[in-house]
Amino acid sequence: MTTPALRAPAGLWDLAHLQPSPGIVVPGDTIPAVFWKAVELRADKVWMRQKEFGIWRAWTWRQTAEAVREIAGGLLALGFGPGECASILANTVIEWVLCDVAVLSCGGVSNGIYPTDAASQVHYLCEDSRTTVLFVEDDEQLDKALEVRAQLPMLRKIVVFDMEGLRDLDDPGVVSLDALRALGRDHLQAHPQALDQRIADCRPEDLAILVYTSGTTGKPKGAMHSHRGLVYTMRGYNTLLAQGEGDERMCFLPLCHIAERMGGEYFAMYTGSILNFVENPETVPENVREISPTVFTAVPRVWEKFYSGVMIALKEASRLQQAAYGWSIGVGRQIAERVLQGQPVSAWLRFKFRLARWLALDNVRKLIGIHRARFLVTGAAPISPELVRWYLALGVPMLEVWGMTESCGASTGVPPSRIMPGSIGPATSYNEVRLDPQTGEILVRGPNVFMGYLNLPEKTAETIDADGWLHTGDVGTVDAGGYFRITDRMKDIIITAGGKNITPSELENELKFSPYITDAVVIGDKKPYLTVIVMIDQENVEKFAQDHDVPFSNYESLTRAQEVLDLIQGEIDRVNARFARVEQIKKFFLLETQLSAEDEELTPTMKLKRKLVQAKYAERIDAMYR
Repeated sequence: MTTPALRAPAGLWDLAHLQPSPGIVVPGDTIPAVFWKAVELRADKVWMRQKEFGIWRAWTWRQTAEAVREIAGGLLALGFGPGECASILANTVIEWVLCDVAVLSCGGVSNGIYPTDAASQVHYLCEDSRTTVLFVEDDEQLDKALEVRAQLPMLRKIVVFDMEGLRDLDDPGVVSLDALRALGRDHLQAHPQALDQRIADCRPEDLAILVYTSGTTGKPKGAMHSHRGLVYTMRGYNTLLAQGEGDERMCFLPLCHIAERMGGEYFAMYTGSILNFVENPETVPENVREISPTVFTAVPRVWEKFYSGVMIALKEASRLQQAAYGWSIGVGRQIAERVLQGQPVSAWLRFKFRLARWLALDNVRKLIGIHRARFLVTGAAPISPELVRWYLALGVPMLEVWGMTESCGASTGVPPSRIMPGSIGPATSYNEVRLDPQTGEILVRGPNVFMGYLNLPEKTAETIDADGWLHTGDVGTVDAGGYFRITDRMKDIIITAGGKNITPSELENELKFSPYITDAVVIGDKKPYLTVIVMIDQENVEKFAQDHDVPFSNYESLTRAQEVLDLIQGEIDRVNARFARVEQIKKFFLLETQLSAEDEELTPTMKLKRKLVQAKYAERIDAMYR
């Protein structure tokens, strides 16, 4: 990791250089046009890195372009036509980006499928998108594709990235990525202008990518984004976030999700920031310390996990270390509060903060891997304001953004010049945001708004009204300064039997601030009081049990241990103390199954599906009200 990074701030009072530098970085009106121009401008500079056999391998723009050209040539050799769809079923790896750009360079439509999806979901997504070429990562993903291939008459070829364990495979419908590249080299040698012509023929109004919603309330819907919308939003991001060629990003969120696709791959393509790919989802904590990104975007669950790790480590520290941390974070909080209130930070307080960093805070930042970070970005779900304040106390600005698949990512964002925990910031410069005067629903309008849902004109009409406003389903407020706050999803607001309106996300965020709670679903609609379903943090609760000699044999027995139930009750009591009596949680139960992204209760971004959880555990919920 030798690339010179842009300067990290000395403290929260030193944020002037975090102001974005708007303007066109790379010309082009389609994704392929931007990519190939970026290759021309950056050539031998490094764009991506990925760890292979313990060593980080760098990909220059020129090497990336060579691979993209060969894959695209292979697609042309297979007869892949303009407007056809290719889907990618893989984890977040460099090959994902190579194939995505290759498909778009051919004038095709690129669609991502979560690697945790079951074979039945793969079938539905390929059928709905009319996929003709399916890229899969390895033998595990290939098995899913082969299971449903007979039901997909339009699917002509399956391309495998990693052929380990498949050397003896003899299937004319399956080819390795290396073989596809070899086919592409031959095809382009015989037809040297074919790919360049496809790139030139690509139009801004053409459909570029499909991003399927997670399907929390039914079958996933394919959100359609044009080249024009993607490039417009990409340039818009450059007015929101200060990112450039000296920055290092960590690429680890699913690339089929709009957050990593837009904010990671495409924005890095535009700005030249280096994308570092983690080895796998389980190695994120280790890889982030190796990469030490200068710009770090993650979902709240990641920030909560880092915080929990620090709190658990602190419990094992010596009294002297605990005292040093306590004093240091206290100094950090003093500075954070002054900055949040727009007050100056005295020279004496700055001196104390330098001492605090030396004593403890720099070690905390290194433990997480954010010691080089110029700023952190959080989005995709609500986050506890107290958690934002904690990162600010470490001296690292945390900026909250808000958006959705249908708005092509961020539609509001907190500027570094005026951070406000609990707020999602004002509307970005590239779209309009307002509240529906009747319902308080947040509405978005702009060229970044999607083209509609694939094959679902009725759903599209429900979502985008006649005036072009996107109905987001989020309810919020806005202050005199134009800062928006999300109060909840329209469909999630709880009205108790006593007529009290409750926004469950506020309670849930406070609960998730606990190192022992990974997720929570508050119940209480038309009920006399609030209850909650809790998913514990396995690693931290197991450690608690070991430290306190609590016997357990497996995850289920852990959740049934009285000491663990008392532990979670204590965390709920802590949260209840912050709320009025009518808003307090009276009862709870713990999910006794260790959930992963493969389980139906979780979205691919690891959030509990509220409606499904409530339906699946209806009996246990009813028991809390008997």
